[in-house]
Amino acid sequence: MRDLLGGKGAGLAEMSRIGLPVPPGFTITTEACLEYYRRDKQLPPGLLDEVRQRVRAVETRTGKRFGDPSNPLLVSVRSGAKFSMPGMMDTVLNLGLNQATVEGLAQRTGDARFAYDSYRRFMQMFGDVVLGVKHDEFETALAAAKRQRGVTLDTELSAADLKALTEAYRRIVRQQAKQAFPEDPWQQLEMAIRAVFESWNTPRAITYRNFNKIPHDLGTAVNIQTMVFGNMGKTSGTGVAFTRNPATGDRKVYGEYLLNAQGEDVVAGIRTPLPISQLARDLPQVYRQFADVCALLEKHYRDVQDVEFTIENGTLYLLQTRSGKRTAPAAVKIAVDMVAEKLINKEEALLRVEPASLEQLLHPRLDPAAPRRVVGKGLAASPGAASGVVVFDADEAVKIAATRKVILVRPETNPDDIHGLVAAGGVLTSRGGMTSHAAIVARGMGKPAVVGAEGVRIDLEAKQFVAGTAAVRQGELITIDGSTGEIMLGEIPVIEPTLTGEIQELLRWADQARVLGVRANADYPRDAAKAREFGAEGIGLCRTEHMFMEAERLPIMQQMIMASSEAERRKALAPLLEFQREDFKGIFREMRDLPVIIRLLDPPLHEFLPRMEDLLVEVTELRLRGDTGHLREREALLRRVQELHEFNPMLGLRGCRLGILYPEINEMQVRAILQAAIELKRDERIEVIPEIMIPLVGHPNELQVVHEQLQTIAAQVIREAGVPVRYMFGTMIEIPRACLVADQIAQRAEFFSFGTNDLTQTIFGFSRDDAQGKFLHVYLEKGILKEDPFQTLDQGGVGQLMEMGAKLGKSTRPKLEVGICGEHGGDPASVEFCHRIGLDYVSCSPFRVPVARLAAAQARIKEKLAVAKDV
Repeated sequence: MRDLLGGKGAGLAEMSRIGLPVPPGFTITTEACLEYYRRDKQLPPGLLDEVRQRVRAVETRTGKRFGDPSNPLLVSVRSGAKFSMPGMMDTVLNLGLNQATVEGLAQRTGDARFAYDSYRRFMQMFGDVVLGVKHDEFETALAAAKRQRGVTLDTELSAADLKALTEAYRRIVRQQAKQAFPEDPWQQLEMAIRAVFESWNTPRAITYRNFNKIPHDLGTAVNIQTMVFGNMGKTSGTGVAFTRNPATGDRKVYGEYLLNAQGEDVVAGIRTPLPISQLARDLPQVYRQFADVCALLEKHYRDVQDVEFTIENGTLYLLQTRSGKRTAPAAVKIAVDMVAEKLINKEEALLRVEPASLEQLLHPRLDPAAPRRVVGKGLAASPGAASGVVVFDADEAVKIAATRKVILVRPETNPDDIHGLVAAGGVLTSRGGMTSHAAIVARGMGKPAVVGAEGVRIDLEAKQFVAGTAAVRQGELITIDGSTGEIMLGEIPVIEPTLTGEIQELLRWADQARVLGVRANADYPRDAAKAREFGAEGIGLCRTEHMFMEAERLPIMQQMIMASSEAERRKALAPLLEFQREDFKGIFREMRDLPVIIRLLDPPLHEFLPRMEDLLVEVTELRLRGDTGHLREREALLRRVQELHEFNPMLGLRGCRLGILYPEINEMQVRAILQAAIELKRDERIEVIPEIMIPLVGHPNELQVVHEQLQTIAAQVIREAGVPVRYMFGTMIEIPRACLVADQIAQRAEFFSFGTNDLTQTIFGFSRDDAQGKFLHVYLEKGILKEDPFQTLDQGGVGQLMEMGAKLGKSTRPKLEVGICGEHGGDPASVEFCHRIGLDYVSCSPFRVPVARLAAAQARIKEKLAVAKDV
């Protein structure tokens, strides 16, 4: 039903079915939207005739007539896609009003002020959404009307004031849209339907879908529904509420409302609303009814619901229910709590939490001991702390975020700011509530947000805001805490987060459900400790070259590279062996009995030397100064850099090729690995099984040469120590040819680890840095690629070769251990694919280990559900 009616339409239909108070209406399906685009933006034949029939049916139910001057039927026209896209598409309220029907509405209700308030709202929304008149034009006219009357609130304007305002709006439309405001309600309805269809493909909607990985070919439904009015006086109002707290997961109704207002006033953030708990004092009977409705909806859907409602003269109406968006901490707490409440089972709970959202749980928090100057406070809308330079414009936020962390500061955000929200590290608004655009979008993105900070006075023209006695200009540093709502000057240190009891419980369930192993990529003992804390079952990749980059080691590494003979290289390698042995002992000690895969030196040697361009400048300057003392040394270094220079280093002298040309480097590393394992076993009774990985193998003969060299060294080290240790040799599969001859490679390799970053580069013929920096975004925008292949595995190409390589390898060695070690190992879609093709494990950065654990569990559960469905 959601596919055809969209989430909003499906929710309205279901609420009507179970007898809840829903205003009469109907839904134009998503298929009509898709047909509209297939027909080059022409409405499908017969659509408007059917719309007229449905409107007539609504007239029969309500006793009102569309366009009737004496008893007009007014409708809302709202978008609604399959997946929630809050604020990204368009809505028009009060449609059907014109200069005749507004008078009829005034007479029918006995409230001219209400009628003209509804009319000016309709003109503003229709002018903005349908006619393309800038929202600010209407806001400027409204502000001028309030200034002229000496009032501050919209509600203080009289009927005469509002009638005059509609005339001002009419002039604005004629000036800006170059046409008269349409008077025919049927024309208004047709134009609004087209506008909602068009809103599916606005830049902001496309940006939102790209960020949230929502397909672009779904289309939006159009919901046409009888208007109920929250702006009819003190016993009318509108609001948005969640059946549980979407930020914390606490089990209580949570939301906001405004009296004498329409729905857009709440979500647009133009007025700061009241907490839903206060409705119990303002309208106690309505509050009790609403609380009962929330309980019924949550029990019916077995999930937290996000409910939009309107109160018209003390009568409650429901306008929408949908699964409530929630923060990652709330999602976990709600899932675990609902299992305890027997609403759902453990497998359902695991499927309720988005794996990627678990990264939100690892948000840093402010160091409580750090000094801070709090200058303001707003609503804590999305958890976590962020520091950055203040920027007041979404476009500028995108530019500045390329080089610096940014906090986007706005009076309120609107859907057109989506690109700025994507770029910013956090958002601060002076208006709006917990269900405003800024709050909802920031929570969905996992970014800290403080909203409704009414003490913050923002001057967009001067590019500064004032909070208390502090004036903060664009480019100055602030810190916001989305968990407390505090706004602070400067940058404040943070503390890394820990996993809560609910998270650990959920991840225990995940571990029970999954069959795919999860390891971590870690290069230092501190990384290994963090990996183990987050539940890693071993180290899937330890990159030894990172150890050589440290200040005290780099000169030794450079000395080894500069050596002119094998004897000199071996002499330079001796102190590096000591460093490496201690590094490996630290990692083994942290992981204890868990597997650790150590990759031998992989990058080209020139990466350890200064850049050739820098050396050329330095040598030239030394020559000009006549500094012969340093000149000879730098010239020698320059010559070596030039000797090592490669036109395409990614495919040059690196990986196993280095081990073949300079076997002494690999020999040193294998000695260090095995000596570390021996010393821990002998001295600390810690037994580890090192897995030694030979990188960039593309031909079985390469592996044979390196493997035979290193087996000899390994046997020698163990013989000299007199302490037997087990170890394994394997290879990194990152060359397409290796996938094709994997059965031959498996004759020597005891494990395979797919290096998916380089495998993606070599299969696509892309340089990752160049592609992501220059053209990949165009490929994504044009639909050439659906996903960035460096973030989500390309299943049709890279994945096919992985599956082939794994099958071929296991045909030779049935117990071959096969995994991946690129960052794809932390991408949920890639994890699901790895499960599907039967890999043994995935490996990712420590902070993505919880993501991979949950994704692996979901992959197994989905597989079971699919099998059960087919039976």
